[in-house]
Order: sequence, then C-alpha cells, then structure tokens
Amino acid sequence: MALTLAVLGDSAAFGTGDFDLEGNPRGWGYYLSQVFQEPCQYVNFSRPGAKSTEVRDLQLSQALELDPDISAVIVGGNDMLRNGFDPRELADNLIATCEALLAKGSEVMMIELHDPGAILRVPRLLKRVIRRRVNAVNAVYREVASQLGIILIETRSIPNVHDLRNWHIDRMHPGPLGHKLLAREMARALRNKGYNLGVPHAHTEDLHSRRAKFVWLLVHGTPWFLKRSVDLLPVALYLMAVELVKVVVEQLRLLRG
Repeated sequence: MALTLAVLGDSAAFGTGDFDLEGNPRGWGYYLSQVFQEPCQYVNFSRPGAKSTEVRDLQLSQALELDPDISAVIVGGNDMLRNGFDPRELADNLIATCEALLAKGSEVMMIELHDPGAILRVPRLLKRVIRRRVNAVNAVYREVASQLGIILIETRSIPNVHDLRNWHIDRMHPGPLGHKLLAREMARALRNKGYNLGVPHAHTEDLHSRRAKFVWLLVHGTPWFLKRSVDLLPVALYLMAVELVKVVVEQLRLLRG
C-alpha cells in the first residue's frame, strides 16, 4: 500500500525557488517523496501567498480527505509580513490544523523560518525588525510543536544554512540546493521516528541561468515586493522607529551607568 505525503502551506511549501524547465515546482516535498522505500503518493495543497487562515479553512479539508500518513504544515511567512500580524492568531490556526491532522493518525512536521537578515542586504535597523518578526513566528512553531509533540525542523541550526548558494535570488526562498538541504533534514527526522527512507542527494543541477533568475525576479519578485510594501512599509517604518528609540534609550542608560 502506498504511503501518502501531504504538504500544506505557502510558497515555502509550494517549492518556490526550485522549478524545472517547464516551470513546475519541485522543492523539498518532492525530493522527500522520492526517497521513501515504499511507494509514496505526494500531494501538495500549498499556494504562494497563503496565510495560516487559508491553510486551516481551505487546504486542511482537502488534505483530510486523503487520510495522509505524513503531513507537512509550512506557513507563517505571509502572516508575518502583514501589518496586522498576530502571533496568537497564527498559533491558534496552526494548532487547529495540526490537531485535525493528528486526529487522522498523520505524522505532522513543521519547518522554522530562516534568518533573512543573515542574507538580505538591507539597513541594519530593518534587519532587526525582520529578525524580531521571524523570531515571533519561530516561537509560535516551537510552542505548537511542544504542545502537540510534532516534528519541528530548526532551520537556523542546520550547518551552513545561510550559505548564499542555498538560496534563491530573492533570498526569501530556498534555491535547489536549499530545498535538498531541507529534504535531508526532514528525512533524518522521519528516520528517527521509524520511517524507512533514504537520503536525498546532496547536490542537484541548477537548470536556470543567472539571466533567467533575474527575469524571474522582475516578473514575479518585484510585483510581490511592491504588493507587500503597500502593507508592510508603514509598519516597518513604525517598528524601525520604535527600535531606534530602544537603541537610544539603551545607550543613554549605559552612559549614565
């Protein structure tokens, strides 16, 4: 009997950053599905741009129909990029999603966010703001994983994870090597749970030229950035101002001390 692997989430789950020459996403879910020793039915319900509410309200019901043996829930990056970001809402959505999958007998996995500030060329103050948001999302992941006893991949603990060769040109999504890296970590975690699977190859051919990657960034990345900027820029400016005040207060305290 075939094992079913279901993936729910956003662009990080979809496979953005790793496409074949026909434009079909591959990504860590695809690579993971290829190394099970038994037949594996791989179904990916994720969608670029999805937030945790969509995963809970739409993708979850589709996944439950399959009674998946293993499920991966990767969402939170788009929640984080909204000016109304609420970590408690993210936690509630993830708990509801994961509990429903667990009730079906599915093994559930999640992946923490990397640190974009480690590879993005942005002002230091903005890096601090981004890192604070990412840390908030990762804190939610750890809370949910601890509460429900599910597998959590600690992305920033993976050796050399922020090597630029692992990342897509947008620096927000893994590239082919990065997706393989995540697939290997997930395969290792599943083997520790008793599943019989091999190890995805450490290297993969990058099918796209540097020119093609820049074209992708112009066609897809720039509209994404502009769309998010309308929502995020005001709150980013506000958060940077708050961060700057904290820095000044801290320096004044040190001078007085």
